[in-house]
Amino acid sequence: MNIADLRKSYEKAELSEHASHAQPLHQFEQWFNEALKSEVPEPNAMTVATVNSDMRPSTRVVLIKDFDERGIVWYTNYSSRKGQELAGNPFAALQFHWVELERVVRIEGRVEKVSDEESDAYFNSRPLDSRIGAWASPQSQVIDSRTVLVANAAKYGAQFLLQPPRPAHWGGYRLVPDRWEFWQGRKSRLHDRLRYRLDNGQWVRERLAP
Repeated sequence: MNIADLRKSYEKAELSEHASHAQPLHQFEQWFNEALKSEVPEPNAMTVATVNSDMRPSTRVVLIKDFDERGIVWYTNYSSRKGQELAGNPFAALQFHWVELERVVRIEGRVEKVSDEESDAYFNSRPLDSRIGAWASPQSQVIDSRTVLVANAAKYGAQFLLQPPRPAHWGGYRLVPDRWEFWQGRKSRLHDRLRYRLDNGQWVRERLAP
């Protein structure tokens, strides 16, 4: 098979200025709920892109944990590569790709840490193994083998038993959007792209060529 011959005709839906919401958060909420109802695999999975001090971009997949008018929230290790890059450059881009619905959502903006209270509340809602895992994994660091993780998990499990506290190096980030883009696949590669951008505190909706 020639990889260059792989293609698909997108014909499931359309996205128009008249049928979309004036506020991007409302449009995202509608699409996210439709992804949930459609039972697409992991509709909460999103790609996070950051840039380091050498201007090299990097991406990884994380899970959205909350969204509202304040922004998009996820949780991770602050000492990880993405955490270090966000400390040096607090801007990021997110992307959701719901393949079965032929839809993509892109979100850009400034990233800030959520409050300790928010991080504590979410951490304490996680399964015990996940809470121990936050202590056991020195995320993004080189380790000798998986044995290191297993040993760390056993160590912290014995230390904290059923009540591991939230590590200081672990918590939430919130991306505060200043730009959204909604992409709906269409036939003949004439896709629908609507961008929302902030202009003097107001959202401007405009169509982009595909």
